[in-house]
Amino acid sequence: MAVLTYLDNATTSWPKPEVVIRTLGTFLERASGVPLRPGNRLATETWEAIERVRERLAAFFGVPDPRRVLFTASGTDALNLAIKGLLGPGDHVVTTAIEHDAVRRPLRTLELFGVTTTRVGVGPDGLVDPVDMQRALRPNTRLVIIGHASNVTGALQPVVEIANRAHVQGTLVLVNAAQTAGVIPFTLDDLGADLLALSGHKWLLGPPGTGVLVLGPRVDPSELAPLREGATARDLPDITQLWSLPERYEAGTPNAVGIVALGAALEWLVQEGFTTLSARLRRLADRLVAGLETIPGVRLLSPSDPPRRVAVISCLVSGWRPVDLASVLEKTYRIVVGAGLHGASEACRTLGAYPHGTVRLSPGWCTTEEDIDRVILAVAELARTPSRAD
Repeated sequence: MAVLTYLDNATTSWPKPEVVIRTLGTFLERASGVPLRPGNRLATETWEAIERVRERLAAFFGVPDPRRVLFTASGTDALNLAIKGLLGPGDHVVTTAIEHDAVRRPLRTLELFGVTTTRVGVGPDGLVDPVDMQRALRPNTRLVIIGHASNVTGALQPVVEIANRAHVQGTLVLVNAAQTAGVIPFTLDDLGADLLALSGHKWLLGPPGTGVLVLGPRVDPSELAPLREGATARDLPDITQLWSLPERYEAGTPNAVGIVALGAALEWLVQEGFTTLSARLRRLADRLVAGLETIPGVRLLSPSDPPRRVAVISCLVSGWRPVDLASVLEKTYRIVVGAGLHGASEACRTLGAYPHGTVRLSPGWCTTEEDIDRVILAVAELARTPSRAD
């Protein structure tokens, strides 16, 4: 049987580094999984292991205070905490027309309770104009929300200029870095972000069930309400939820084994040479785009300029619905890609790819140039076949 070629890392990275798999398999043998400080030895060791990962993430993203690194159940959970925790009736939000549903849907819900939203359009290249974002600001704009890179096209947004313009008015900026954390070297200050939402299982190479919300110094915890309340790692006899960081936002038993495995993945990234891996991904994406561009009937939706995209490439193939093409690629060629709306239906509508979505190809740390060439040849063969689309 042919070796599986996996190009769906924008959904979730695979395979994971061996150290991540090993950590998942051995952690529960050594710790109770219920962190407490103070507590019995097993509980204390679990808490200490989680705190080491928090410190590692803080160093990775240039956060001076590790307590401002909050663990969540996913990138979606992190976005929900930021959006629903900050916004209330009378607040205004500026975002774009190509955001993930983890941004769009919480905002839709809040609009029922008096939050207003302005969605700024993008150009043909999928990029938003910072001037358009600034023009959308109002006196009551509480938050600007921007995806660092589109999860559909990989378009890398000018978040620094957007943040600078928002801060002139005193508006907070939430950056969704699910498609860039682990791909592009940056710190919180580099982006100008006030809140940074991350997914652990994508480019950070961690397991599912892990996410992070980073709070910058402009964010006052007293103005960010928690989404859940209950017992925390510090067991204190108080009827109300703790106000201290990070306990205010981490009630309940955390995914300790997932968090520690995420820490192992982060350590692996650093040891392997994060910038080297990042540059290699960019070269693979460039090779993929160059090959797809030569195929008649293939329409690329990702920016053509390499510095303006990450290794997330979307296309449409004439005569094929994305889900059908993906199915044949897997069954016939043993190539796994993403297909459909990718949890970003509004983005696909904006790009003219609704309701069927796109074919999305995203190489990962194990992808080779030979893999890329196989994918290009397979798509070229299928593009020549008779139409199978509705």
